Amino acid sequence: MAETIIKSPTKTVVIGPGHPFVVIGERINPTGRKKLAAEMLAGDFSRVVSDAIAQVKAGAHILDINAGMGVANANEVEPEIMVEAIKQVQAVVDVPICIDSSVIPALKAGLEAAWGKPIVNSVTGEESHMEAILPLVAERGAAVIAITNDENGISYDAKERFAVAKKIVKRAESYGIPPEDILIDPLAMPAGAVPGSAKTMFEIVRMVNEELGCNTTCGASNISFGLPNRKVLNSTFIAMAIAAGMTSAITNPLTEEIMLAIKAADALMGHDENCATWIMANRPATPQGESGARRRPRRRPRPQS
Repeated sequence: MAETIIKSPTKTVVIGPGHPFVVIGERINPTGRKKLAAEMLAGDFSRVVSDAIAQVKAGAHILDINAGMGVANANEVEPEIMVEAIKQVQAVVDVPICIDSSVIPALKAGLEAAWGKPIVNSVTGEESHMEAILPLVAERGAAVIAITNDENGISYDAKERFAVAKKIVKRAESYGIPPEDILIDPLAMPAGAVPGSAKTMFEIVRMVNEELGCNTTCGASNISFGLPNRKVLNSTFIAMAIAAGMTSAITNPLTEEIMLAIKAADALMGHDENCATWIMANRPATPQGESGARRRPRRRPRPQS
């Protein structure tokens, strides 16, 4: 399977089998965050900046930037907000960007503002969607997340969702977009509403790996929607996804349980050479004021005879 290369001006992120799992930070998203949405609409991007810095510090390799305000005049409002959010983020961190919007003008504006080689999030198997988005991706030389639903909605059948993935890959190739620049999203459906949803998703991941040669991603937190103790569910799900062959996910790097599960899975799958990252993450903290070296106890002087 090929490697997906995503770049900022100073950093290159490799998504692929055998490489450490790639975390795409999800926090810069006003959906469900009323305060953030209000701030971004008012031109206040201080929370965007602080979220960007915190996510990279916590281990995010790429940052997803969403400007979905849910307003009636989205075509006029969201492009400007997307551009400003990207500029603010690129001014404080050096990781690559994932441009996340369902508004075509916002995607186009984001592609013009993003440095390096970004990801477009996303394209579906709907004909109108592919015709509008894939040429933008091809022209910019970006990568794209392909979501496995089309005009018929989201199927619960793994083979039908895989067929949508194949359709998108074939159409993308007609625009000159290679399979390695397509991240298939098999869709993490809420486990509480769709029994066996994780099992179905893992089956699609294996099919994509074996037949399409594309890398995979998903919105990982969807799996636990509506259920208690979501941190445990999300972290367990991601570890299982890594074992199934998934190579990246859009998730919250500020959740310690998730990041530890990713490091553990990388170590167990052989994606962490000599388990070095795991060892560093679990090394006991050096007590304050000590050098870390164990001092030899002083010998008492022998009494004079």
